[in-house]
Amino acid sequence: MINRKLIRIKTVQVVYSCCLNDVRRPEDGENILLSSLGTAYDLYNTMLTLMVEISRLGLRAHEAQAARAKRLGLPEPSRKFVDNRFMLQLESNRQLQDNRKNQRLDWTNEEEFVRTLYNKVVDSDFYREYMESGMGSYEEDRELWRKVYRYIIVDNDDIDELLEDVNIFWNDDRHIIDTFVLKTINRFTKEGDDNHPLLPEFRDDEDLEFARRLILQAMNGAEYYRNLISQNTRNWDVERVPLMDRVIMQVALAEITSCPTIPLSVSINEYIEIAKSYSTPNSARYINATLDNISKKLIAERKLIKNA
Repeated sequence: MINRKLIRIKTVQVVYSCCLNDVRRPEDGENILLSSLGTAYDLYNTMLTLMVEISRLGLRAHEAQAARAKRLGLPEPSRKFVDNRFMLQLESNRQLQDNRKNQRLDWTNEEEFVRTLYNKVVDSDFYREYMESGMGSYEEDRELWRKVYRYIIVDNDDIDELLEDVNIFWNDDRHIIDTFVLKTINRFTKEGDDNHPLLPEFRDDEDLEFARRLILQAMNGAEYYRNLISQNTRNWDVERVPLMDRVIMQVALAEITSCPTIPLSVSINEYIEIAKSYSTPNSARYINATLDNISKKLIAERKLIKNA
């Protein structure tokens, strides 16, 4: 689940924090990075669990409505929402049940907040259409929850505020984690059972190795990369370059020099995008030019050889 884009962002954040707090031992940086990536996976499970809690609150609401209907001699209200087949699969998923034991945010302690989300679901046009359409397919059940997540949970400022109180980095992770949650919803099938696999923390051992190599190389080679940046900063004292820009270039150079199979253009473009989100408006162009100059010199000196 944790992809290289997120690994790059987290590595930049960790190196930046290490610079501010004078953490110099590469092994300490590695431990911080792996812990940070672990909290991102925790967020993934937390957002899946949020849907389960919305559904459970819907069940309690249905039970209250059914009891009232029985007292008044009225027909039982539709069970379509509470018997949603996708949600029943997700709620009983063994991997999610195991993962939620270690979650830092327990939605059962946020019942009033979850209720506001449930009310938004009930008030939505897509919920009304779903409930009025009669008994539909499994795909329709799954699509309802894709819409709940896409239109009620994604870009919800109240959720962002609550998450920030638990982990200050979670809001930075949200836009990536949300795509993983939506991908997970789409991967569920009618034939799935309680053992249906969720996305793993790392796609494979290569991504985990990439994360370790990147942070260790960035911190071990800090002085070397600093000198490269300084030599290619025209008419500008490197100390006057914003710290975030220096860190982005430091991590970028660590990747460029230690990952021969990753194309140079891919690495540079990835860190330009990080600069656009995490640094000043002019940083992306400056970082692009500096990394391009350094790379060309290293190639000319045969100190940089790419296999891709």
